[in-house]
Amino acid sequence: MNVQGKVFVVTGAGNGIGREVTLQLLAKGARVAGIDLNEQGLAETAKLANAGAHFTTHAVNITDRDATAALPAVVQEAHGQVDGLINIAGVIQQFVRVIDLPFSEIEKIMNVNFWGVINMVKAFLPVLVERPEASLVNISSMGAYAPVPGQAVYGASKAAVRLLSEALYAELMDTDVAVSVVFPGAIGTNIAQNSGVRIGSGAESAAESTHKTMSPSEAGRVIVEEAIEKGKFRATIGKDAAIMDKLARLSPKKAAETIAKQMGDLLG
Repeated sequence: MNVQGKVFVVTGAGNGIGREVTLQLLAKGARVAGIDLNEQGLAETAKLANAGAHFTTHAVNITDRDATAALPAVVQEAHGQVDGLINIAGVIQQFVRVIDLPFSEIEKIMNVNFWGVINMVKAFLPVLVERPEASLVNISSMGAYAPVPGQAVYGASKAAVRLLSEALYAELMDTDVAVSVVFPGAIGTNIAQNSGVRIGSGAESAAESTHKTMSPSEAGRVIVEEAIEKGKFRATIGKDAAIMDKLARLSPKKAAETIAKQMGDLLG
């Protein structure tokens, strides 16, 4: 897809990878409707973009089904059309074992990471299938196939996004909607802070010693170039995600054991 002149809806546009995808799409001549719960974050993205009417901000909670259902009409009024939906918004869980994870935390993770994607897809898919060319990109995670101790529910939510995306690809094969799913590895964002997750100093040291994070700008580039422009069925971001993808295919048990050894210290 040539993104110039196209209109994209990007969730999580107020920070991190979502902000980078937004800025890069705008730089390529696209128009963007930025969706985020954080109104201040959206305002900062708008300031950085300096794109005028080409970027509109919409402070919406993607777990609110009625609010997301109303978005297509609002975006079409502002931009005239919608050519792509990029689902990036997501949260991680507290770094604790499932046995210690409260149901309230489990529900929050699933509501944002899975139901948020469902809500947005259900809202915008009827619009996308009417376009002569459209893009639907869902951001999963390396955690969907490489289970991280203390992130079991997060991984499960992202695995659900993975399978949903693959099923949507199959269902939309005879349409003009290209469906892509993206698996980021360790990316240097504020997802922990934005998720309300506190990581102790020991866990931080363990994470730093075992992971080299990729910059959000590079992650944004992969999403824009590989998923949106090239329309790849799936893409990984970072060497860690690519290596674990291969290992998980060869031996899921070995992949689980490898991650457990590397990341087990996150649990203290």
